[in-house]
Amino acid sequence: MDAATLAVSPFVMLVAWSVVLLAVHIGLQSIPATLELGSAWNASPRDEQKKPAGVFAGRADRAFANFRETYPAFIGLALSLAIVGDLTGWGLTGAWMWLVCRIVYIPLYLAGIPYVRSLVWLGSLAGLLVMTAVLIF
Repeated sequence: MDAATLAVSPFVMLVAWSVVLLAVHIGLQSIPATLELGSAWNASPRDEQKKPAGVFAGRADRAFANFRETYPAFIGLALSLAIVGDLTGWGLTGAWMWLVCRIVYIPLYLAGIPYVRSLVWLGSLAGLLVMTAVLIF
């Protein structure tokens, strides 16, 4: 595959949007933690392992940790599909499923909404499995 073909792959664009989502997670996690624990804590090496006690900050931190569990798989699958191609279109569908579900997951987690949040997480996992199936079969 030549560079020009790879450059116009929709998977490359989805990887870029996933980095925007990563930045949103970093902001949602770090801003409330810094407001609660102070800028000196933020600038420190955090050797004391202090965690914010606020509900929102805790949820944002856990949502970010959850995101990081599947993010490497998404990146690997999306870039693999960009390289080998996706003749069926199912890989792109799976990538969009993962991205949309991960976006929807954030407010559900921050609001503390159970069950629906878990279903949305399963949707994101299904997206990864669809992407995987396209590469395997």
